[in-house]
Amino acid sequence: MPVDGITLGALARELDGLLRGGRVEKLQQPERDEVLLTIRAGGENRRLLLSCSPNAGRALLQKAAVQSPNSPPQFCMLLRKHLGSARVLGVEQEGADRVLTFRFEALNDLGDPCEKRLVLEIMGRHSNLILVSEMGRIVDAARHVGLSQSRVREVLPGFPYEPAPAQAKLNPYLAAANEYSVAFLPLVGQKMHKAIAQVVSGISPQLAKELAFRFSGGNSEAELGFDLVPGLCEGLERLLTDLRAAPTLLLDEFGEPLDFTPFPYLSRAAERQRAMESMSEAAETCFFLRQRRERLNQRAANLRRYLQNQLERCEKKRALQLETAKEVESRDELRKKGELLTAQLYAVERGAPYAELSDYYDENMATIRIDLNPALSPAENAQRYFKQYAKMRSAAELLSGQIDENGRELSYFEGQLVNLENCETIEELAEIRLELEREGYLKPSEKARQKKQDAPSRPLEFRSSAGIPIFVGKNNLQNDRLTFSAGPDETWLHVKDRPGSHVILRSTRPDRQSLLEAASLAAYFSRSRLSANVPVDHCARKFVKKPSGAKPGYVIYSNQSTLFVTPEESLAKRLAIKE
Repeated sequence: MPVDGITLGALARELDGLLRGGRVEKLQQPERDEVLLTIRAGGENRRLLLSCSPNAGRALLQKAAVQSPNSPPQFCMLLRKHLGSARVLGVEQEGADRVLTFRFEALNDLGDPCEKRLVLEIMGRHSNLILVSEMGRIVDAARHVGLSQSRVREVLPGFPYEPAPAQAKLNPYLAAANEYSVAFLPLVGQKMHKAIAQVVSGISPQLAKELAFRFSGGNSEAELGFDLVPGLCEGLERLLTDLRAAPTLLLDEFGEPLDFTPFPYLSRAAERQRAMESMSEAAETCFFLRQRRERLNQRAANLRRYLQNQLERCEKKRALQLETAKEVESRDELRKKGELLTAQLYAVERGAPYAELSDYYDENMATIRIDLNPALSPAENAQRYFKQYAKMRSAAELLSGQIDENGRELSYFEGQLVNLENCETIEELAEIRLELEREGYLKPSEKARQKKQDAPSRPLEFRSSAGIPIFVGKNNLQNDRLTFSAGPDETWLHVKDRPGSHVILRSTRPDRQSLLEAASLAAYFSRSRLSANVPVDHCARKFVKKPSGAKPGYVIYSNQSTLFVTPEESLAKRLAIKE
């Protein structure tokens, strides 16, 4: 989802029209790479979000309010000092590059008006947000860049601000048809869309294909021929006039936001496009889901690492336990040697290192060699073998319980990793951490102790082809609430012998198709998501019980039947209820 120069230019023109003359009322820094300015303009407060995220750099007017950190970052405090109550002079794009300059009239240290600039550079991992003084020097930046990071340009406080090196391409805002002609003639024979992207600044590969579609008469993959060059050059000269801002949201096959553009694409199906009121609304809608998932993944990283470490610990413990179990299996041999010694004490020579006795457990009465401790009497040697046998027998009983307990713990952590992948909100993530704290795996954080209890998160909701509601738990606490709040005769489903979500089909006698769809969802939201022919058990909810003292999410069930299904992401998206 690249924000190219043409799209950013449309955003810049929209922001300039809405914010010019406005005054900065508030300034926040919700994330390390995001700044939110509340600007009073046109009789209302507008939230200007500027992000220099490597994967999601953007500028837009955001509708949703955000919560600031308790302690503002240093960069935020500096921006408040320099831009607090500043007036917006304008928003400009540098050529067709992905660089926006926000000009402000502020006061200097002497209280005199001066112009300061906030420059947003959207350049992937080199993205940055830089405050520039009236003297053209860098006051500070979201990311400091020294010689060790870049030999081309340093971005450090006190250094002169130098624009990022420009690409050797034509500026579509200024270039004339004859300039395009000179640049395109040597590229005849190439794919038209590749030639456009190579010659014109600010054009993404997706937009280049759209332009090739328009200028070739309906073929995105057309080659650039001599006969097409004049029309292409004239069309590109009129580009910004023809493509008037008409904010459009591009959708994928499931209706989810895929990209946003300043105009509808003729090369894409009309039903996969939605007209939006503004470029900001299109950008916010498009970035919302992606940004939410990225932030969620960042916050889940520590939990994921902890769970994976616990899994490795359990697996190592299991290997040691199985090795010890093999040793314990030899305990009957110890008892046998003790009994043979006791029965044949007369044949054992005192002080001998070993004894060769008849093995009356063997049908052929073969001779068996038994090692002895020469310092002990024959009877004491027999007792030594009996004591070793008793010790091994106790160890076997204890080890069996330990192996079972370790297996349950292993399954628990595997299930929590599945739950982590199913999380869609910070609240659901917090419930997993809360559960780990309650189970004694994690120490409660100071923040958690001070924070008031959030409302319980909600399970995923789907609707079968026949219209029957299907609910899917996304973590253990949800699973427990979902299962034991369901009616006794409603249908409960869970993938067989694998970690996964609890699923409730709100029907006592569901049709076959609804049952198969619910089973497919149970398989999809489990450890078997990428498998085929997955066994899924189902039964009436009244046959599901929770053992006393069991961990959250753990249940036992009976009277089940088993279905075999292959999980499908497309089915999950098709049945999902959009909020």
